[in-house]
Amino acid sequence: MKFLSNDLSAFVFTKSFTTGRLAMRENIYLFSIIFVFSILIANPAFAINGGEPDGDDHPHVVLLLMEVDGLPMYRCSGTLLSPTVVLTAGHCTSNYPDGDFSGIRIFTESDVENGDNNYPFPGNNSIEAVYWEAHPLYETASFVVNDVGVVILEEPFDLPTYGVLPGLDQLDDLIMGGGKQKTTFTSVGYGLQRISPTYFENDLIRMVAHPRLIQLNAGLTGDYSLLLSNNFSTGGTCFGDSGGPNFLHDGNVIAGVTSWGMNKNCAGTGGVFRMDRENVLEFVLPFLFTP
Repeated sequence: MKFLSNDLSAFVFTKSFTTGRLAMRENIYLFSIIFVFSILIANPAFAINGGEPDGDDHPHVVLLLMEVDGLPMYRCSGTLLSPTVVLTAGHCTSNYPDGDFSGIRIFTESDVENGDNNYPFPGNNSIEAVYWEAHPLYETASFVVNDVGVVILEEPFDLPTYGVLPGLDQLDDLIMGGGKQKTTFTSVGYGLQRISPTYFENDLIRMVAHPRLIQLNAGLTGDYSLLLSNNFSTGGTCFGDSGGPNFLHDGNVIAGVTSWGMNKNCAGTGGVFRMDRENVLEFVLPFLFTP
């Protein structure tokens, strides 16, 4: 994206949560960003954590634009599981304090900023959604526990390859196999490439990074999240990457969707909601087999 003027502000959420036997207050930041109409001032792109433009490598990863009362307000990322089914985060499909989303559309180009579209409004290379839903338990617990959602498109977007869901509890093998620090992921999304206390920067370009596994089935992540690295060496995620895929290694299996971060500077580590749990697969899979 471009350097944002003072009229364009970031929007983050903080909530309390309980992990294990220790109840604690933490600032957990959902990786989405609010949009209001303003003039954007051009500024060179800079990848915050060593990511690079994805180009045509992951055409099944798309940008989501959510409207409130008919106005563009939030942005997320998502993965096509089929021509009409997009996997994303629960907080990208659930109710916000503003009320229900009045509309959602996807943008399919790798470089939305310089593409043939009418962003953030409908136009070429965008497809409207006809239905969206968060996990049925998303709003009943801490928002990091059931942070998965699905968007159904009005028209199909045909591709040779789509994202693939993992097998049941597939990621548990990562911790049992040892050497978890060497386990890498491919994170893809349209999020911010630079963030500081005074400005935000993004070129609406699909970016890719290769973070490594930091924590699984322990501490902060419980059994529903992954904690991945987020630094200049491995790359990482930031606001606007919410709902985007974190592929296992360099394949097409979606280990989880980008969900949260530990600080507003998108540094240190990034939280990923796991796709391999039974209740998650039971929620997502029926959408793939519904006419």
